[in-house]
Amino acid sequence: MQKIDRDKILNRIIYLILILLIVLSSVYIAKSFASKREAEKERDLLNSVDVGEEVREESDKISIEGINNKNADEDTSYEAKNENSTEQEKSEKEILKEKEVESDKRKAQVAKLKEDYKNIVGWIEIEDTNISYPVVQGKDNEFYLTHDYKGDKAERGAIFLDSEYNWNIEGNNLMIYGHYMINNEMFTDLTKYVKEDFYKEHPVIRFTTEKEDTEYEIIAVFRSKVYNKSEDVFKYYNFMNSESEKEYNNFVKNIKEGSIYEIEETAEYGDQLITLTTCSYYTEDGRFVVVGRKNEK
Repeated sequence: MQKIDRDKILNRIIYLILILLIVLSSVYIAKSFASKREAEKERDLLNSVDVGEEVREESDKISIEGINNKNADEDTSYEAKNENSTEQEKSEKEILKEKEVESDKRKAQVAKLKEDYKNIVGWIEIEDTNISYPVVQGKDNEFYLTHDYKGDKAERGAIFLDSEYNWNIEGNNLMIYGHYMINNEMFTDLTKYVKEDFYKEHPVIRFTTEKEDTEYEIIAVFRSKVYNKSEDVFKYYNFMNSESEKEYNNFVKNIKEGSIYEIEETAEYGDQLITLTTCSYYTEDGRFVVVGRKNEK
């Protein structure tokens, strides 16, 4: 009889444990889906910003000019058709103008976002990835680990610029952090750069502020970690507001030597840099890092 009672108690305990596991799993899945939806909304935030009639009118003007030019091409004479170089030049000018209008719109959208969320300093984007987010800057590097760009509590945190970054120093390093999440949110897709083929197809990081819409050519991809303060090793995360040419060149030298594959592009003293970093679990306190150089062309 006692054995039967013990078996019943054991079965109930197992049953309760299973119920608890199911409940916890359901809560985790629900939270994961909710987080994913919020991240998708965040990525679409820039496109949702209305910047008014002026930019739209300029964009419509470009489209109308393109249609008129196409119609004119269809009606052109045989002699005009032979002027390929002139027509090609016009086409290139139109493309450049379209890019300029799109860039102006993007800067205006960031400026509009700053009006609503004062800590937003820019927008980061890498093609063919989930990386398309507002970038914030706080008073420290702790708050946005657990809060989103709106300041609301969020496990995924926000993409944020180091609090000590000084906007008034030229040729310095935009140090930007983001979590690695199992559902591919935030900076998880940075780790796609572990494959050289992905880098070759996506060599550019786009960073937009209210003043600039800039492309950064990737110059290094490497793994690192957060070291103890006493360890005398290269600590990429300590280089931000460059104080000397020697310090700058030492940073570039070390990241190039540490890159997991060779990249021809490099940087010279005075070039603006951007460093994107996320967690990497190849070792304790590991980090995966991608560094780019501002394209001045």
